[in-house]
Amino acid sequence: MITVSDAVRSRKSVRAFLEKPVPEQLLHEILETASRSPSGGNLQPWFVHVVSGAALTELKDQVQKVMATNPLGEGTEYDIYPQEMKEPYRSRQRKVAGDMYALLGIERGDKFGRMAQMARNFSFFDAPVGIFFAIDRGMAQNQWAHLGMFMQTLALVAVEKGLATCMQEAWAIYYKTVGEFLKLPSEQMLYCGMALGFEDQAALVNKLETERAPIEDFTCFHG
Repeated sequence: MITVSDAVRSRKSVRAFLEKPVPEQLLHEILETASRSPSGGNLQPWFVHVVSGAALTELKDQVQKVMATNPLGEGTEYDIYPQEMKEPYRSRQRKVAGDMYALLGIERGDKFGRMAQMARNFSFFDAPVGIFFAIDRGMAQNQWAHLGMFMQTLALVAVEKGLATCMQEAWAIYYKTVGEFLKLPSEQMLYCGMALGFEDQAALVNKLETERAPIEDFTCFHG
């Protein structure tokens, strides 16, 4: 049986999925388990929108139409990354992007190739299930952390069930189109999306291994 440590170590951002559908009952089990995520004051400030089947096809068609005239998106309601990215964060971001494009044989100057790979976010990398996460606009930074813990738990439970995920902040740049499609109430702010399904283990892009800093770089032991 897979352990929590196994799930943490094997979880990764999968960017190519099989067409194999995810049973609805399995989705319910994953969401129910993830609902036990930590939440200060038990506020549970997350809202989850699961899209699959004909609805997913319709959404992707709508987004493709918007992308044709607005490829850079509709802006965002929050900064996905800090406007002034300092070190070592900037180098880490550049390296993971560079490693992925190199793995795919996309040259540094190939802007079209890079944009095409970026655009695959908006097909959920062909995953059969797309999930959107939103949060009540009345919540503060602390509650955004609760939402993140919920997403992490969901991703780890998915690994336990033999599934894979990719957390996608990229969806934030089409928040208007997504919000209209989902009919999000005005008090809900879209945070991001998540692709969910069965990993295409033959896909080259899924061979990407991201580096993690040693614990000495981020940990101070006192006492």
